[in-house]
Amino acid sequence: MNAREGALRVLYEIEVDKGYSNIALGKEIKRNNYNSRDRGFLTELVYGVLENLIRLDYVISQFSRIKIKKIDTYTLILLRISTYQILFLDKIPPSAAVNESVNLSKKYCKDSSGFINGVLRSMLRGKEEIKLPNKKKDFIGYLSVTYSHPKWMVEEFLKSFSAEFTEALLKANNEKPDLNVRVNTLKTSVDDAVLSLRNSGFQVEKNQFIEESLSIKGDSNLFELEALKSGDIYIQDFGSMLVGRIVEPKENDLVIDICSAPGGKTTHMAQLMNNKGTIIARDVYDHKLELINKNAKRLGVKIINTEKFNGKDIDKGLLSKADKVLVDAPCSGLGIIRRKPEIKYRKQQDDFKHITLLQLNILKNAALYVKPGGALVYSTCSIDPRENIGVAEKFLKESPDYQLVNLGEDYKSLIPGDRLAATIQLYPNIHKTDGFFIAKFIKKT
Repeated sequence: MNAREGALRVLYEIEVDKGYSNIALGKEIKRNNYNSRDRGFLTELVYGVLENLIRLDYVISQFSRIKIKKIDTYTLILLRISTYQILFLDKIPPSAAVNESVNLSKKYCKDSSGFINGVLRSMLRGKEEIKLPNKKKDFIGYLSVTYSHPKWMVEEFLKSFSAEFTEALLKANNEKPDLNVRVNTLKTSVDDAVLSLRNSGFQVEKNQFIEESLSIKGDSNLFELEALKSGDIYIQDFGSMLVGRIVEPKENDLVIDICSAPGGKTTHMAQLMNNKGTIIARDVYDHKLELINKNAKRLGVKIINTEKFNGKDIDKGLLSKADKVLVDAPCSGLGIIRRKPEIKYRKQQDDFKHITLLQLNILKNAALYVKPGGALVYSTCSIDPRENIGVAEKFLKESPDYQLVNLGEDYKSLIPGDRLAATIQLYPNIHKTDGFFIAKFIKKT
């Protein structure tokens, strides 16, 4: 199995079965014994195509006599894979990009071999004539095609952000994110973890805001590292870690994590509690609860009790019992597009009304579990104001027994940049993290 065929299989699963890129790619890598070079090329092709999908289809349409919507799936994916190589990968000989797709078409869509060859040969001849939408005359179209975001999404961003900020955001969404890990101080020290990673060939940079957060770079396979397998480290973005720090759980606290899977924030809070106290971790799916338990066991966390429970319901047995409650709410995921680029093409403009109603419902129910003087934290991995400050403001308006904590003042040492706002909003283009929103409320005594 070569990397191009692997990419075809992964992209087909994402397109047809609506799989997630990280899961589909992980399965493909496990299923076939790729060497490090092919594994890197496979990953490049999968994410390169997903990140640039609209642009690739725009270019293909200029050389195809058949409309994009009428091209069968395997044929279209092969065209996308080759077009990505032709446009973005200078080190790949154009002839190789064309020939490999033609050869693969004989196995997956044999009637399309001539069509694929013709489109790609025409593209090679006319590559210098390819034109994107005019930036001055059609700014939204230009942004949509250049950075492969649906027009409606670009329009929504432009409602909230300046043109310059929006373009920087779209560009950042297509960039490879830094790899961050959390040092599990229940098992090792930060210094020992740094030494272990460096001895394994990684470049390691400590985070100035959160001491257990490390940024790492290197060609080694992180997933084969003993430090990861043993639970000394856990892959987690800075923004996600910041949530746990803002919750600020203490030893012997009762903490409820309302939407806890896969358990990154849950196990981080257990770490901050020094494995003392109780965390009730809830989710609506059994397989997600199993994942939390699996991660907790690997990390040596012993204070998590997983429970199948829907945040839309109310648990009368926990009313006013918890010291801290975290609502990491279901959301659009617009803050993690750079990790899961398929999100761009699956969200619809009409989704947000339902999402925000659900978020507010879960948050208001969760607020019932907090004891007087206790804390409630609301977070999303979104950058859309409707899901973030919009929900927080509605909650405050409807919950007079809560007051907003000024995070910009009280947690200044944890926040990158000059932040004065009461809530925290991280952006990929500004903070080089996933897009995260965090608000903290205190229940009045």
